Amino acid sequence: MVVMNQFTLAGREKTLLFSLMALGVVCLGITYVIDDELHTRFWSNFLHNSVFFTGIAFLALMFYCANLMGLSGWHVVFKRVWEAYAQFLIVGLVLMTIIVIGVWTHMHHLYHWADAEAVAQDEILEGKSAFLNPVMYTIFSIVVVGVWYFFAQKLRNLSIEEDSVQKYDFSIHKKQMKTWASWFLPIGGFTSAAVVWQWVMSVDAHWYSTLFAWYATISWFVSMLCITVLTLIFLKSRGYYPQVTEDHFHDLGKFVFGFSVFWTYLWFSQYMLIWYGNVGEETIYFRQRFDDYPVLFYGNLLINFVLPFFVLLRNDTKRKMGVMAVICSIVLLGHWIDYFLMLKPGILHTAHEVLGHGGHEVVQAAADASHGAAHGAEAAGHGAEHGSAMVPGFTIPGLLEIGTFLGFGALFVYFFMTQLEKAPLVAERDPYIDESLHHHVV
Repeated sequence: MVVMNQFTLAGREKTLLFSLMALGVVCLGITYVIDDELHTRFWSNFLHNSVFFTGIAFLALMFYCANLMGLSGWHVVFKRVWEAYAQFLIVGLVLMTIIVIGVWTHMHHLYHWADAEAVAQDEILEGKSAFLNPVMYTIFSIVVVGVWYFFAQKLRNLSIEEDSVQKYDFSIHKKQMKTWASWFLPIGGFTSAAVVWQWVMSVDAHWYSTLFAWYATISWFVSMLCITVLTLIFLKSRGYYPQVTEDHFHDLGKFVFGFSVFWTYLWFSQYMLIWYGNVGEETIYFRQRFDDYPVLFYGNLLINFVLPFFVLLRNDTKRKMGVMAVICSIVLLGHWIDYFLMLKPGILHTAHEVLGHGGHEVVQAAADASHGAAHGAEAAGHGAEHGSAMVPGFTIPGLLEIGTFLGFGALFVYFFMTQLEKAPLVAERDPYIDESLHHHVV
């Protein structure tokens, strides 16, 4: 049997991906046109997807480095997939630079702390201003992500260089790759927490949680594992990666199962501690989501914990590619919704603050575009503040949000697949390749 070790993206696949990217652009364009005067829905959708896919690329690099330092061998046969994911950080850098420009030029109002006048009148925002300000946001969004990409590129180049060495020459792996990985793990670990605080938690500028960075990062990690499973299933369907066996899928399934449980542990721990503490400025975060976003609040646990827990609890389901494909697709969408729930309520509240406590222009414009009636818009605006009506694009993802997600997802897939084309799929000179090829789970 001839083993194909050089991936080529077929023409029909390029057409599909470009079509989905075009759909994403169209959905963003429609959102911008029908949006309120601050374009709140447009910018929140842009931030949501930029953060989600950039975080997935970062977690691919983190897990890759963790396996390097842990002397892991099981993943080596498909490690080029994670290397390709990590290269998306350069795209994430561009996307987040657009957000940064918007912070400085006030093109958007995603963050309440970006309004200097509001900060001057708010004791809590003023107290956090040493960390929540445009300069710090720029550093963590551009400089830090740039550093992440530097490590991703360095490790990728060393991995490809290793393909040309003689067999049993492990000098590049031991002296260089492990060294760079050892540097990146603490850098990535500390900076990612601050990045999560800046990008995601600070949309609720009055609120904070010491568990939030862990919670958001594990959501990224489970998403990355799900995309890995889906990628390998696709590549095997094309005749690539015959070396990837049921045992590799079993290990990936165990990671999806285990970290879905860990995600739930963090979700419950954060909720329980805040509920038990019963401090007003902390409980408002969950009170708002519990009252105004009940479908997503409960659906979050159902999709991201109950479903993967009971399906992947059995050993044999982790070895069935059909089952894994369905579960990972649903869980991936579930964690995208998880980020939707992290971001949208705070962004909508900020828009209300910018327009004034008495104005409902944000919700009115969105509802008017969706329902086509001024009376319906007023009702939606009133209901948003009292938890009794839906706000299009905020209370629950609409068709425009789903289309934007598909567009960003297609961009992610197209970019990492073009990276896969640039190197052999299997790193045959990796010191642990034999262990990976003969990997067996008892």
